[in-house]
Amino acid sequence: MRRSDHSRGRNVTSEPDSESQSSVEDELSELVAQARAGSESAFKQLVEATYRDMYTLAIRLTGDEEDARDVTQEAYLKAHRGLSGFRGDARFSTWMYRITANCAATYVQRRSKHRHDQLLDDATVVETRLDADPEHYSDVVDLRTRLNAAIGELPPKLRSVVVLRDIYEMPHEDIAEELGISVTAAKVRLHRARHRLRAEVFPRLEEVDSHAV
Repeated sequence: MRRSDHSRGRNVTSEPDSESQSSVEDELSELVAQARAGSESAFKQLVEATYRDMYTLAIRLTGDEEDARDVTQEAYLKAHRGLSGFRGDARFSTWMYRITANCAATYVQRRSKHRHDQLLDDATVVETRLDADPEHYSDVVDLRTRLNAAIGELPPKLRSVVVLRDIYEMPHEDIAEELGISVTAAKVRLHRARHRLRAEVFPRLEEVDSHAV
């Protein structure tokens, strides 16, 4: 399932150039170093710089704003406790994505033990990028709305895989590790999730394909 830049989960309002992106990462790396040295102020700045992205991921995975806040808070608590183990092999934001995804998966599993799965459709994209063409922008917004609703209606197991793979572009191996499943299972769930989304968002196209078989 292809995605345009403005449908991704990352907090991006315009396509950053490589130099500005590198500058941001350098700043985050410096803050990480300070936080690992014991600076609470530096860690607070790290939270402020990445919170919106982590909350967006959490709400996509849980389908609920209140649950997403709990997941995001838990993710940063874990990050704070485990900061000494962060060696900088990956970007801090990538590290936080992994922690948040893991917390969300655990939270959803725990939640499902206490109540029946609720297929919520209120997972919204936090950021948008306006388009100069109002008609085109309207089409994009309509597609995004239908896609978000369809993602929200997926069972949690399928929703987690498609969000992590198609929106946050995590490798199959990382998804499998975070969700505690095999790589094969991750790929199977992704296939099922994409098929259901396609049938929901593009039903006419699905009908054409089925008649063509």
